[in-house]
Amino acid sequence: MMKRLNRQVTVFGSAIFCVVVFSLYLMLDHLQLDNTKSPNNGGDRLQNGQLSILQGKIDRLERLLAENNEIITNIRDSVINLKESVKDGVPGGGNMSQGPYPELLALPPLVLPIDSQDCQFAAREFSEPADGVQLLDVYDLLTFDNPDGGVWKQGFDITYQENEWDSEPLQVFVVPHSHNDPGWLKTFDDYYRDQTQHILNNMVVKLHEDSRRKMIWSEISYFSKWWDNIDGQKRDAVKSLVERGQLEITTGGWVMPDEANSHYFALIDQLLEGHQWLERNLGVKPETGWAVDPFGYSPTNAYLLKQAGLANMLIQRVHYSVKKHFASQKTLEFFWRQNWDPASSTDILCHMMPFYSYDVPHTCGPDPKICCQFDFKRLPGGRVSCPWRVPPQPITDGNVQQRVQMLLDQYRKKSKLFRTKVVMVPLGDDFRYTEALEWDQQFQNYQKLFDYMNSHPELHVKAQFGTITDYFNALRKSATDPGHTVPSLPVVSGDFFTYADRDDHYWSGYFTSRPFYKRLDRVLESHLRAAEIIYSLTLANIRRSGKRNDFPAMENYRLLTEARRNLGLFQHHDAITGTGKELVVIDYGIRLFHSILNLKQVIVNSAHWLVLKDKSAYSYNPSKQLAPTCLFSYRPVVVYNPTEQDRTSVVTVYVNTPHVRVVTDHGRPVPAQVSAVWSEPTTASTELSFIAQVPALGLGVYLLGEAASGRAETAEYVFFRQSGELSVNVKHFTVNIHQDASTPLSIHNPHLQVWSSPITGLMERLQLKEDGSEHQIKVEFAWYGTTSNRDKSGAYLFLPDGEAKMYSPARPPVIRVTKGSVFSEITTTFDHVTHTLRLYHVQGVEGQSVEICNSVDIRGEFNREITMRLTSDVDSKDRFFTDLNGFQIQSRKTMAKLPLQANFYPMTSMAYLQDPGTRLTLLTAQSLGSASLKSGQLEVIMDRRLNQDDNRGMGQGVLDNKVTASSFRLLLEKRRIPDWGGPSDEAALILHRKGFDCALSNRNTGLLCATTQGKIRMGKLFSELKFQSITPASLTLMHTPEKGSNQEEISLKPMEISTYRVQLT
Repeated sequence: MMKRLNRQVTVFGSAIFCVVVFSLYLMLDHLQLDNTKSPNNGGDRLQNGQLSILQGKIDRLERLLAENNEIITNIRDSVINLKESVKDGVPGGGNMSQGPYPELLALPPLVLPIDSQDCQFAAREFSEPADGVQLLDVYDLLTFDNPDGGVWKQGFDITYQENEWDSEPLQVFVVPHSHNDPGWLKTFDDYYRDQTQHILNNMVVKLHEDSRRKMIWSEISYFSKWWDNIDGQKRDAVKSLVERGQLEITTGGWVMPDEANSHYFALIDQLLEGHQWLERNLGVKPETGWAVDPFGYSPTNAYLLKQAGLANMLIQRVHYSVKKHFASQKTLEFFWRQNWDPASSTDILCHMMPFYSYDVPHTCGPDPKICCQFDFKRLPGGRVSCPWRVPPQPITDGNVQQRVQMLLDQYRKKSKLFRTKVVMVPLGDDFRYTEALEWDQQFQNYQKLFDYMNSHPELHVKAQFGTITDYFNALRKSATDPGHTVPSLPVVSGDFFTYADRDDHYWSGYFTSRPFYKRLDRVLESHLRAAEIIYSLTLANIRRSGKRNDFPAMENYRLLTEARRNLGLFQHHDAITGTGKELVVIDYGIRLFHSILNLKQVIVNSAHWLVLKDKSAYSYNPSKQLAPTCLFSYRPVVVYNPTEQDRTSVVTVYVNTPHVRVVTDHGRPVPAQVSAVWSEPTTASTELSFIAQVPALGLGVYLLGEAASGRAETAEYVFFRQSGELSVNVKHFTVNIHQDASTPLSIHNPHLQVWSSPITGLMERLQLKEDGSEHQIKVEFAWYGTTSNRDKSGAYLFLPDGEAKMYSPARPPVIRVTKGSVFSEITTTFDHVTHTLRLYHVQGVEGQSVEICNSVDIRGEFNREITMRLTSDVDSKDRFFTDLNGFQIQSRKTMAKLPLQANFYPMTSMAYLQDPGTRLTLLTAQSLGSASLKSGQLEVIMDRRLNQDDNRGMGQGVLDNKVTASSFRLLLEKRRIPDWGGPSDEAALILHRKGFDCALSNRNTGLLCATTQGKIRMGKLFSELKFQSITPASLTLMHTPEKGSNQEEISLKPMEISTYRVQLT
């Protein structure tokens, strides 16, 4: 066997290349990036225009794969070293951070040991803090009506007394800002060229003209690009503005991210990239977050900002009814606290803007007609004007008094919505301050207003330009009571989804819009994490070895940085949301594709170095080419596990023969299955699936080769179709065609059994083999249309025409049942969806869930959205749960008082239903919109095709759909049901210290004990049992003190009786 291994390992280097490039092609094929023929020949409906442009660019990207041949050039000179590794008995893999790893991983315990203290977090109830607000309770309270509030349409009339500011003047901070979307109607580069660079260039000049002027900036993606194109003199000028407090960098992330679809890994990445850039180039540490445009807000991002060292944050796009309620209760300034935090360690001070928008007409006060007159970019003769047809006036000595009274009235009314006499007024909009003229118009006219206000003490106001942190500093000072250090402001917990800006216009459509790119985002995210880990471990090993060589550290670092920035750019609230114009979406897609290719190169370079025994033999020469060959009887396959857990998982690769076997690098056979790859419902090529074991952060080597015996088992196939002829064209596999539609279809593994309809192939029942329990879980597909009203669904809005209508295909589907030793599956091919249920025959979580894959093609539809619905016997009532950014879980309540679209929420990584005995979880590989409209029901919008704009600025419908594969895992778990009528996990330990008279004899008592001064060592109370927990309680267990749990020694006074809740193990 060792001689054979010597021969086999000579292709080890080319195998690394083969696996990486193959996995890329597999990913592209899985995502349907090529001209894949859909079951209903949907390719014939492929539109011209922007979609064809994108297709051409994708084809060009696939041609770039040829360049990957350069990657493996450096492996050619390493074959001898790899031979030596095998001769010496060193496995070709192992944990890269901990040295050699045994070939077979240790079997996990049957029952995972869990410390009881670790269970307390989930066991306790989350409740609102004192003087606090839980947003779930707010939703219960609100009627969600929308009466006309007068000049403040979505609010109420505001009045005040003239003397309210006599004792404490009103402080006004006007905060100039320019919101620069890194892609929306134009691409990132086009916006920079046409607008952003001019804004930043003018900023340097205009702020230096007057030290009283202030400005804030958020998007580091733009700022860094501009920084790279300016000279040292201008850089010094920027630094001086920062040092003087005239320019503040807010948030400091690469973008202003979406908070519904973004995973927290990506949120951290874009924040880290921006903050590290600031530290390297400006030495700035942001203090305040600024998020005026994301379409709803997640407490996850608030937590990340807090952990990043920020103390304050601002939000804007919150449901108009919630804003009105917060304004009426004067809770628009609050500490945002995480649901799980019982104290205040996660608190971050948050300001919620009260009005409709962040533009000038909706920020100075409640009356947009008045506020628009103080947006001096709209002066007569300009390109923009006030829709209320009352234009601004230049401020002169003749009108300044009257204009001040108008503006001050708005400032005072706005201040009545807050608890202090400090008010913040943003001054800006999208891509404002592009021209020097606007800087002069805004700053000069406002300075005249401020000068008048500040020079007339009878007005009791101090007005000035300020940064957002200037405002928060003044707020903290004003809101902090004497003798206290923390402002006296309310505490709020929960999230701000789903957003509505008016009427029934709920922004739940973007939770799903452009799902193809939402999936691609996750693919890049996983590749980036994997590449960063293996690259970092490689550098650490290089330093430890002390052998410097030509490993392309700087080149790979550049590729990692570019990928991190492209991923960060896509977290922008008009990117991952699917709310940009088609050409902009294409630009994002190109960046994502390029980065995936580059990260595969980084992984290959790093893996190559790590597997070498003689590190000095490493050679990197990308100018050479070495094409991989398939001339050897065995081909090594390198499997990389970038997670922190040992993994036993199924790995699948394409093969050109079914006569193949898999062994470890020590020659031990590996369970494997040869299956068909179905390019059409009835034609196929061949793939190999085997069960791989790879240690945490490790590489594993498996050998594949042709074999006459001991080869992988071949899957068997059964086809069903209710009517019509069915011809199956496939070699090497056993295929049967059945016409009987009376018996339910079934597949099973050691953990689960699934039954599906013989007519549709869709799941109907599921059994847990552990206890034999059987549950009704029915999978269906349905259509949503759009309303017949003037306002219709678009990229942002979901405005359905009522409840979903069940999907009814025009022709009977083709159903294919696969049964094999590694996995079994049922695949149904409809006109618009290819739906697969798969069970893996492995131990662990992977074998305990049902894998669901839907390949969706709705390119020929008109104003339709397709949803997958799960209907179960879980008695969830009106409650369900979704995750927030893959970081935490948020309870949801389906409310009949809200329109259907309002009950959809973002599902970043999971959603679940539960009752006291069961939890049904749907885990997702991509962000989508989800809802539970009835008890036991969970549905997910899979794709949306909408023929019109929804009047939110994009100016297009959503017509660039692609064939999109979305992946899920369905997990059914048993919950422990509390039985209040039977024995609990706890016992009541009642101790009594008797008082006695020592004047009496203590001889011949027959007692085997001694006095202890009332002290009891709990660890010695029982000979074998131990106390898992000890909690003091009142005599009848009704009251529990806050302190004193788990005492090792208990002390009682004479005659004292004490009771404890105890758990014995």
